[in-house]
Amino acid sequence: MNCKELQTDQKLRGGYYTPGDLAAFMARWVRGVSPGSILEPSCGEGVFFDKVAAHLGDPAVTAFEIDRHEAMKSMRRAAASALTRVAIRNEDFLGWAGNALRERGFRFDAVLGNPPFIRYQYLPAVFQRRAQRIFEELGCKFTKHTNAWVPFVLGSFSLLRPGGRLAMVVPAEIIHVMHARSLRMYLASNCQRVVIVDPEELWFPDTLQGAVLLLAQKRRGAWDHAEGIGIYSVRGREFVAGNPEEVFSAPTCIDGPTMHGKWTRALLPSHLRTLLDGIIDNRRVRRFDEVAEVDVGIVTGANSFFLVPDETVHEYGLERWAHPMFGRSGHCPGVIYDEDQHVTNAARGSPTNFVWFRDSSVENSAGGRAYIQRGEQRRYHVRYKCRIREPWYAVPSVYATDVGMLKRAHDTPRLILNEMRAYTTDTAYRVRVRNGSGGRLVFNFINALTALSAELEGRHYGGGVLELVPSEIEKLLVPVPEEVETDVRDLDRVVRALSAESVLERQSRIILGAIGIPVSAQDDLLGGWRKLRDRRQRTPSPAASGA
Repeated sequence: MNCKELQTDQKLRGGYYTPGDLAAFMARWVRGVSPGSILEPSCGEGVFFDKVAAHLGDPAVTAFEIDRHEAMKSMRRAAASALTRVAIRNEDFLGWAGNALRERGFRFDAVLGNPPFIRYQYLPAVFQRRAQRIFEELGCKFTKHTNAWVPFVLGSFSLLRPGGRLAMVVPAEIIHVMHARSLRMYLASNCQRVVIVDPEELWFPDTLQGAVLLLAQKRRGAWDHAEGIGIYSVRGREFVAGNPEEVFSAPTCIDGPTMHGKWTRALLPSHLRTLLDGIIDNRRVRRFDEVAEVDVGIVTGANSFFLVPDETVHEYGLERWAHPMFGRSGHCPGVIYDEDQHVTNAARGSPTNFVWFRDSSVENSAGGRAYIQRGEQRRYHVRYKCRIREPWYAVPSVYATDVGMLKRAHDTPRLILNEMRAYTTDTAYRVRVRNGSGGRLVFNFINALTALSAELEGRHYGGGVLELVPSEIEKLLVPVPEEVETDVRDLDRVVRALSAESVLERQSRIILGAIGIPVSAQDDLLGGWRKLRDRRQRTPSPAASGA
């Protein structure tokens, strides 16, 4: 759990500053519109000021910094530069921008910056309201899952004059997370061209947060052709010594649904995007929601209380309320959860038991009563999901399905044939097959097409773990060759023994071959999956260049 009180002051204010060579590159790029006025919405200690002076002359600079000590550093740095028209405002940019948007009177030629990366729940209430106001002023859909950098980019870009340029360092998640969808759609509607400079390595090694460079040029009017989104992949920082205009013009941009949805497809070469578009029309390829329905696992509100090892069950005499469960990748190294796997997990001391108290009758047992009292001593009963129940320890919506799916995956997601009918918590999903057997769906699910589809539909954060929510799982592409003989036991053995890449290649030959996809196309799909998998895991690739 990411509790606010456990975070550092630096993380809570999003204080990670732009390296000087990147700041210089960004200043050189906005020079292309000869800016006379520049906005810097979160200037920190002023790392952009000397770069602006060196490359842009003496434009009027309006800068914001809410931290007083950092604002003082910026003032000293501005005074030491050759800039004579710098106004540093020691206040919150979002509050100021909300008023400026309503007045419709402020317009800048360029925006430079590195907005704070702060989760919405870590923002004080007043800043949460100001963030929401930015969305409302621009007619964008707001979500409380958003991060502070999103309204910073929205507010800054909206204050650009037509034809103006924005250069910002933003989280790599801009490409795929759901809470940035409003921003992506806004940029799609208002940009002449958007380019993401996507580094292979972390620019901020003290964090697990990948960052990219967002270069966006505003449309000059309705007549100005919108080219779409392009991604320029780089290794190292040699690109900063080159011509920024060449970087901006190098990628082949794509528009249409990609621009308005997730931008992950733009990471793929054009021939692979064309291949995917053709496969979607294959009558033996279905979206996941056509073959199965997916639901979240059991929401306990306090997994450490309800999921326990055998030792705890025996200590309190909870045997009559204990039921088998799984919910972690370590619980399911293959694609089958059966009695043997359950016994193995229990022998390791894993929390393999779901304690299900249906009602207050458990308190008639001394052991049950003692266990509930232990939970109350640890304050589990005051957690939100628990305190809205009566009694707090009676978990609702308890059922098992023949197939499960873990919420997160390291290499690629896989379905689990739940032969034991074990329960799963909200770290996993419950899957009901619409037609046919669960074993066939589990077998067909592992292939290069579905794995690539998962990379395109899912999201990832620090650490590079792939995560899918039900709405994303429903969009996954799944081949359904009826003639293929499905040996789930053999697949379980193979998954445990071989690398993810070897398993995908083996399965693709069987499944994708059966629906008429040639080996060369299978290899292209596998290469696309590998490219996106390696990118989120920050695995070095043989080469990285503009794409």
